[in-house]
Amino acid sequence: MTITLQFDPERVAHFEASGWRAYYDRRWLDVLRLIVALCQEQFHIPFPASWFAAYYTTRASMAWVPVEHDVQKVQRYLEKFYRIARRYAGLKFDPEQVGKLELHYFDVHRRLVGVEDKSAYIEAMSNLHSAIFGISPEQARESAEWRVKASNLVDGITGKTSTDIEGDWVTLEDYLTRCYRSIKAQLQ
Repeated sequence: MTITLQFDPERVAHFEASGWRAYYDRRWLDVLRLIVALCQEQFHIPFPASWFAAYYTTRASMAWVPVEHDVQKVQRYLEKFYRIARRYAGLKFDPEQVGKLELHYFDVHRRLVGVEDKSAYIEAMSNLHSAIFGISPEQARESAEWRVKASNLVDGITGKTSTDIEGDWVTLEDYLTRCYRSIKAQLQ
């Protein structure tokens, strides 16, 4: 079955990479603005619904920041975001399930920062991409691998082990582009 969702992998990667940078700089208004653009590009969410979607995912990210966070609060915001995304993207995922998978990815990423074996992280991302885009985990694996590589770079930047911060941000965006190209290829 071919899914009709269309998006530009380069634009999605640009908005996401810029959003990550704003997130790690704790520039919450910039995160919100970039996520509005990302919602419009990736899931075709029109304004003002894209603002609400961006608000919910930004709030989920903010709620996740403290190590001792309210898991149910994060989950509620993620579900609200995915309900809006599903409505406009034409995808058939379950917002509750996808919200749980995203929360699991948050957790696995945090636990595996600095750990060499990222297989659990790749599995979490494969399952998330599979659920969102209606492809098999095997079809989602390549996108997950690129996404994890991008995360590894941001971990080096935020962990102050990067020797080329600006270069790593450029490479990170390239990895995200490859991630979204892989998803787009699987949707066709």
